[in-house]
Formats: sequence, C-alpha cells, structure tokens
Amino acid sequence: MTTLVLVAHPHLADSTSQQFFKASLPATGVTWEHLDAQPAFDIAAEQDQLRQADRIIFQFPLYWYAAPASLKAWEDTVLTRTFVYGDHRYPLAGKELGIVVTTGMPAKAFQRGGVEGQTLDALLAPLAAVAHRARMTWLPTLAVHQFGYLTEAQKLALVVDYQRYLTQPQPDTLANRQAWFADRLASMVQGLTPEQRATGELIATTFDDHRSSLDELTDTLAMIKETEDD
Repeated sequence: MTTLVLVAHPHLADSTSQQFFKASLPATGVTWEHLDAQPAFDIAAEQDQLRQADRIIFQFPLYWYAAPASLKAWEDTVLTRTFVYGDHRYPLAGKELGIVVTTGMPAKAFQRGGVEGQTLDALLAPLAAVAHRARMTWLPTLAVHQFGYLTEAQKLALVVDYQRYLTQPQPDTLANRQAWFADRLASMVQGLTPEQRATGELIATTFDDHRSSLDELTDTLAMIKETEDD
C-alpha cells in the first residue's frame, strides 16, 4: 500500500502536533508533502502522485471550522474537473481518502448541544463530497483534540493509531488490526540488538499464541451460531 499525506499548515515549524506526526511517520510506504511550502503547485506532478497512491490523507488543524487556505488552493488548482470526473475515467475511483484533523477544543465540543454546535462530520462534509464525486472511499476521520494536553502514554498510543491510519488495510476490523500488529512486531524484532532480540521474540511468540487462541474462539462462536440458526 502507498499512502500520500498532504499537510496544510501555515506555520508547520511552530506546530508541536504536526512535528509529532512527522516524527511518527512509518519508515516506508508513505509520501509526505507540506502544501504551504510549495511556491506553486505543479499540476501534472501532483496529479501523478494522486494516481500512484492507494490512500490519500488530508492532514490539517481546524481553522474556523475548515481546513487552512493552502488545502483549498491545492484543491482548486490540482483537482480540475477534467481530472476528477470530466473525462469519465475517474482516476481516483477506488482510492481511499482520509482526514487527520487537530482541534483546540475537546471532543465533546463537537456534538449537537456542545459548545461548537456542529459535529466534525458536518464540518468536513465538503471534503466527503469531493470523495463521493471522485468515486473514492471515504475513511472515518482521525481527530486529535487538544494535543497539548495529552499525556505521554496517550501520545504513545497516538503514534500507533496514526501509523495504523496511514497504513493498515480497511476496514478497521480486529483481524486487520492483528495482521498489522503482527507485521510491525516482526519488523521491530529484527531491528533489535542481539541482547534485546530474545525478549522481542518472546513477545512476538506470546502475541501469536494469543492471536491463535482468539481465532479458535471466533471459529467456535461461529459454529455455535450456525447450530442455533439451524
């Protein structure tokens, strides 16, 4: 899988959350681009990147209930009518479009009756409409609220969530999560020092054992359900 991350932020160097995300990128399979750093968009190059990617991520802070201006400028320049749907070829059809958005307000603010009075889904509806028009698959949004207040444990969990959002096959089922973790765990063990590798291999073996037990339990539950249906 290849993932293209398009970041819209006018002051990237001053953003602790965006620097955190950049440092958390997987080692392979992800192309990262800062839209605000482009003096002008190379339309052909940008469109070619979109054609090559399997998953496209728009990443930005929520500014007055919308993305920063650079993302809109990119849309207006790169997503031409002919490219998206006008020639009836739909080059983005079947690709996945996801949103990583940071907000300065807590999650409870974005609900009916909350301080903002709108849900994030409602605020991001224009981007969902783009995905629909291009015949793309719209992914559930990864929202990070009040990054500056996260604990170290929460930030560590966010690294995993972020990497899964960029690279894990959809839908976000238990089976897909298990497969993703198994693949990453094997790679991590290979990168350990000889002194650490024994511990790493023990962790990997324990993970595989629990995964096998869960698969057996799932099969058993499926058999029980089939019997009850009969």
